[in-house]
Amino acid sequence: MRNAFVFVVLMMLRIFSKCFYKNESQWVGEIPEDPWQPYRLVAILNHTSLFEFLFAGQVPARFLWRMASHATIPIAKITIDRPVIGLMWRVVAANIVPVTRERDNTWQQVVESLEDPDSMIIILPEGRMKRANGLDKKGRPMSTRGGIADLIRGLPDGKLLLAYSQGLHHIQVPGQKIPNFFQPVRMRFEALQLSELKAEMSAGLDLENDKDLVRFRRRVMQLLDERRERYCTSDLGGSDEEQVWAEARRETNRPPGA
Repeated sequence: MRNAFVFVVLMMLRIFSKCFYKNESQWVGEIPEDPWQPYRLVAILNHTSLFEFLFAGQVPARFLWRMASHATIPIAKITIDRPVIGLMWRVVAANIVPVTRERDNTWQQVVESLEDPDSMIIILPEGRMKRANGLDKKGRPMSTRGGIADLIRGLPDGKLLLAYSQGLHHIQVPGQKIPNFFQPVRMRFEALQLSELKAEMSAGLDLENDKDLVRFRRRVMQLLDERRERYCTSDLGGSDEEQVWAEARRETNRPPGA
């Protein structure tokens, strides 16, 4: 019953996004034969707004059904505790896990969800939100946290979907109560094989060794930071950026159901 309810909520968000915003997407590299196959891990890079539920307009209904029935999403406890936006985030996936900023038992619940072979984890690897000045709320540069490396290490196979957000500050800046409507919502996607990524990141390392495990985590963090800088933009760009998206629309490289 809960799965059906969550799916209805997600479909309503999808309809809202498509009615009030212009959803545009591109794929990095070759588009997979089945772009919306069951992914084991989804990482959304460039966390800029609590209105990222608008990305529901970027994916097909079958992806949302998988979210409703099999997805685990770790959400910062401070966000879940908000009276309105927190309530909404509690009903966007099969399992919402409030997590603190410490490596405590809250994060362990997320790691344990890997034991279900049908599970899909959706994560914001930076673990915090970018403010209008391009930094987090404590004035630090945005960077990937090491938690996603734990998930990559724990998954023996399957695929990773990297979702490169182009930023939502033009729609809602943290602290802004009413969002701007009829704006573009843009995202790039990339599908990676988890076994290949793990082999590349762990080359020459023994992941049972604590020091090598730290090196593995740093490699994953660096890789995702580099990809974020390459494929994400914090806000809408100027004429060059607009030209890139206009050309993408002409090339009809959007996969079916996007």
